[in-house]
Amino acid sequence: MSDFPERVDVDYEDGAGETPGDYPSLQHKIEKAVAVTRRGLEAYENPAVMWTGGKDSTLTLYFINEVAAEYGYEKPTAVFIDHYQHFEEITDFVEHWADEWDIELVYARNDDVGAVVDEQGLDPGDDIAVADLSEHNRHHVREILEYDEDTFPFLLDTYVGNHLLKTVALNDALEAYDIDGVISGVRWDEQEARADETFFSPRHDPDLFPPHDRIQPILQFDERDVWDAFWQVVVPETVEAFPDDGYVPQSADDLPTGVEQADVPISPKYFAGFRSLGSEVSTEKTTAEPAWLQDLEGTTERAGRAQDKEDLMERLRDLGYM
Repeated sequence: MSDFPERVDVDYEDGAGETPGDYPSLQHKIEKAVAVTRRGLEAYENPAVMWTGGKDSTLTLYFINEVAAEYGYEKPTAVFIDHYQHFEEITDFVEHWADEWDIELVYARNDDVGAVVDEQGLDPGDDIAVADLSEHNRHHVREILEYDEDTFPFLLDTYVGNHLLKTVALNDALEAYDIDGVISGVRWDEQEARADETFFSPRHDPDLFPPHDRIQPILQFDERDVWDAFWQVVVPETVEAFPDDGYVPQSADDLPTGVEQADVPISPKYFAGFRSLGSEVSTEKTTAEPAWLQDLEGTTERAGRAQDKEDLMERLRDLGYM
């Protein structure tokens, strides 16, 4: 891929200055998602989709499935970043639907950090000594992050932890699989640091990451739009016994006759009241109501996430975080 990015013909300004309000209906948003997805599958030699098991990346994967089937594209590999602190239900969900949707699933892990954790029997929150890491990871800690402490906590939603467990793992996977386009499910409204993103976003600095582009088909969806898309389109078209009249369940026990929760491509954590999914040790739910029934407009989507990472989001994204 020595000729990347010159060989890629995409509009890096597409979406600049726009907001979800520029797409006035769910249909407009879906049509744009399909167009961006189709262009992404056409323009890149080896695209991959980042799949967390969350609502946004699962919706993105649904569009990929539909576009690949409609236009005859090969489905891209799904990359799941295993940061060692997942809810077990999320990994089960991802593996189940990868099988159902015939998606090749690969895991991106920072094996060096994982080995230190295993060898020393560390639990989330325990300190990891920088000196115990590989040269590759020490370089990221000292030179990229400019972190000068002797230790850092084994926690995902912190500056060093997030970078090593997610970004370094992702970048190593991009290099290992020679990926030139990363399809992700970020949205403009989700976090302030993402509000200026475009549908095709360059990441070309070789000092920070393997050069690639981000392909972002659902920027124009807000949180309500995502749930509307699931209950009006994704679930009725995916689950044979589900009605297509816009039925929205009030709980996991309120599904239509003949439909089990495992039949629905929505993580069980959302049914349980979680609104945003992070690590098991740093994500909480604020109510028992399913996510789509909560006050989406009057409360903050990521309120249950560790706020030290949220406050650092812009710098983390500059370093390659999603």
